[in-house]
Amino acid sequence: MPKHSKMPYLNREISWLSFNERVLQEASDASTPLLERLKFLGIFSNNRDEFYRVRVATVKRLSKLGAKAKLIYGDDPVQLLKNLQHRVIQQQEQFESIYKNLLRELARKGVYIVNEKQLSAAQKKYVTNYFESDLQTVLFPILIEDRQPFPYLKDKVSYLFLKLKSLQGPSKNSFALIEIPAAYRFIRLPDVGAKKYIILADDVIRFCSNSIFNVLGLQVLHAYNIKLTRDAELDVDNDVSKSMIEKISTGLKARKKGLPVRFVYDAEMPKDMLNAIFKRLGMTNSDNAIPGGRYHNFKNFIDFPDLGMPELRYAKIIPLQHPEFKSANASMLNVIRSRDVLLHYPYHHFNHLISFLREASIDPRVERIKITLYRIASESKIANALINAVKNGKEVTVLIELQARFDEENNLYWARKLQEEGARVIHGVPGLKVHSKLILIKGRSQGEKFSIAHFGTGNFNERTSQVYTDFALLTSRKQLCSDLEQLFSFYENNFQIQKFKKLVVAPFFMRNTFTDLIEAEINEARQKKPAQLILKMNSLVDKEMIQLLYKAHQAGVKITLIVRGACSLITELKGWSEHITAISIVDKYLEHTRVFYFYHGGKEKLYISSADWMSRNLDHRSEVAVPITDEVIKKQILNILKIQLSGNTKVRLLNRFQDNTYKARKPNEKAVRAQDAVYHYLKYIKPHAISRH
Repeated sequence: MPKHSKMPYLNREISWLSFNERVLQEASDASTPLLERLKFLGIFSNNRDEFYRVRVATVKRLSKLGAKAKLIYGDDPVQLLKNLQHRVIQQQEQFESIYKNLLRELARKGVYIVNEKQLSAAQKKYVTNYFESDLQTVLFPILIEDRQPFPYLKDKVSYLFLKLKSLQGPSKNSFALIEIPAAYRFIRLPDVGAKKYIILADDVIRFCSNSIFNVLGLQVLHAYNIKLTRDAELDVDNDVSKSMIEKISTGLKARKKGLPVRFVYDAEMPKDMLNAIFKRLGMTNSDNAIPGGRYHNFKNFIDFPDLGMPELRYAKIIPLQHPEFKSANASMLNVIRSRDVLLHYPYHHFNHLISFLREASIDPRVERIKITLYRIASESKIANALINAVKNGKEVTVLIELQARFDEENNLYWARKLQEEGARVIHGVPGLKVHSKLILIKGRSQGEKFSIAHFGTGNFNERTSQVYTDFALLTSRKQLCSDLEQLFSFYENNFQIQKFKKLVVAPFFMRNTFTDLIEAEINEARQKKPAQLILKMNSLVDKEMIQLLYKAHQAGVKITLIVRGACSLITELKGWSEHITAISIVDKYLEHTRVFYFYHGGKEKLYISSADWMSRNLDHRSEVAVPITDEVIKKQILNILKIQLSGNTKVRLLNRFQDNTYKARKPNEKAVRAQDAVYHYLKYIKPHAISRH
């Protein structure tokens, strides 16, 4: 490794924007069904909102530290903000171009998204009636007076900013705001023959806005879309007299009034209107003000109406029954006690996990259930199974992380609900976010104690399990269960630091364990022995781990990376990383599995984990990596990795240019769409008749 150079490292925020550009690519990909392309525009928009609320907000706070900021952060935050804004504006231009192209392509399929200027006479009548009967009742216009403070703009909400003129003679122009209700965003107009029509609520309000203000003697001259994004940092005070629930509740109220980090406006807005709102908001054009298109809050396009045209969507897969659970009469607990089982969502049915907990809740052999919950669905069958377990006399302990960003309110609700129903609820661990995905079931059968454990890469969430790819290992291996029991003891008594024989646990020694495993590969490579790493994760941004990977590459270790999101390691750099392969898969489902493979002198070590290689995961969260020791399951995971690495459709190369180049298909090479191929592979896996413990 060159000694004279500073370690090459791509800024995390820049790399994340590159990931979101891959999402934008899906929206422009002609092979993607049209309504799915609209959905990807919605995902892109939602991702960008979160990026500003979290990442840009953090950089803005750092920029106020002056010269100290660069020492803490490693980059000049002021310059970085400028770079980010430039990149975001470029992506916004791409976004608008893609959207206009999609409108043309949808029109060729007989689907028309029209605005208020494109309505026929019959449609105008329909829109007017709809506005009067449905939409007007949920609108609450705000007149803007010079003498009054500017109205508070909510986070994540799109508004129409209107310029008004008096109908009663010459007078000074005035302004108004109307919040656009998300629940009414898409309004289906009557079909005309085979043609289908959609109009956005934004345009219905524009068309009918004069009926709101005429009673005040005002006429609407212009109406343009605006949106403000606020800092989403959750400040939790240190008042020891308050419970964690009280602290989180207070923090959530404060978040709603977070400082602005981005202001998006319609680029067509006249200069006088723009200056007027800048003045009232106390902004300059450099304060992350982004010129956008006619509409904001494109995240709503994730839920664009189906229109009864299945050909414009991806065909929904039929979730697979796991071969070990196909027998309707077989006890899932008995199956897991005899052999390890690996579930892979969304290919396998999430109902397996619900059925597993439901069975445990009523089985008289089961005495205790312990679980960690990070993001729980608003309508959760998982939670209901736990409540049922309490009613059946089981001792139920639930660690629910109250600081799961953007899910705090939902988690607060379930924490209270589970507590009311009689479960023991632990509100996280002071100083740590509990991000691990764990279940421990303990019981007694024929006088003998038994334990069953669950280790996962994804949340216990019915909704996200349909779109996130995740692994879940169900096992009764004694050492793994014993380690898990010790980990729950730590969650319940934080002063007791436990030792683990098999589990790799952050923040205690995950970093050290993975460091030692990589160093072992380096030693093997230096002795001219085979050495290999295959690492799959969502984000690779930790500087220490990246430096170690550069070192491993220099020693001759073969390194292959599958990184969905931010990747700060830079490939193809002479003397650093010219032989490191890094790819990203962005397709129907969100790649969320974390898998770490080490050749280990031919004694292959394989882990699945809840943790990415980020400082927060390795040092500031409770995370778990579980070793896969069942040879059959190990082979399955390695085969899945092999499929993903052989993919040549929807696969991008993470090169040093960050240009998201698609992986090229070799001449006469068969097209491999990794996510479809994994489903096909799992479909034909056979059950194992013998115990593997």
